[in-house]
Amino acid sequence: MDANIASPAALIGDPARAAMLQALLGGRAVPATQLAWIAGVSPQAASNHLARLADGGLVVAARQGRHRYYRLAGPEVAQALEALALIPPTPRPFDPPLSPQARRLREARTCYDHLAGRLGVALADGFERRGLIEADGPERYRLTPEGRARLAELGVDLKGVKPNPRGTLRPCIDWTERRRHLAGPIAARLTARLFELGWIERGREGRSAVLTPAGRTGFRRTFGLELDTVAAA
Repeated sequence: MDANIASPAALIGDPARAAMLQALLGGRAVPATQLAWIAGVSPQAASNHLARLADGGLVVAARQGRHRYYRLAGPEVAQALEALALIPPTPRPFDPPLSPQARRLREARTCYDHLAGRLGVALADGFERRGLIEADGPERYRLTPEGRARLAELGVDLKGVKPNPRGTLRPCIDWTERRRHLAGPIAARLTARLFELGWIERGREGRSAVLTPAGRTGFRRTFGLELDTVAAA
């Protein structure tokens, strides 16, 4: 049976709901009150929008105290939103972003649970150039023995990463750079470890990430990356 794309497309197509979904691309749970402010709608309207998104399988909710927190239902939703951002009239990679916020998101951001933007693309390039990953079919990567050793040295715990039909490490086209960064469970664990090490920090926007001086040094020593084009904290 063919997939029904009309239903999720209709849900995403509403401007208020689209704004809420984009705010959740950082991977963290956000309270309904904040999502209402982001979307520019009343709390009651936000509640109705979020209920429709939950019924459509795009978000999940959890109650903490008096507040309900929402997050994307899974990485597939994040990937679909990023893929939609590739469709024109998105600015081309060499077009200058129009705002400081856009520039920060282009430099480095999280795409649900993995690293994206210029920093994410540079990391993918470095992994491939240094032989830490190799193709595993047209839409998947696998870590080489050297890649597993390098991640182990960094303290990335790969225990419990289960085989996945979509692959545990795969390319994801970056919507600002139009090149691939790394996605999948292994990329998610690497990103979490980079935050733990203080190599990257959360930016002022929920999705943006900031390369720290320690991160600039760490990326160079561990992965041979010279990140002169990526803004640091």
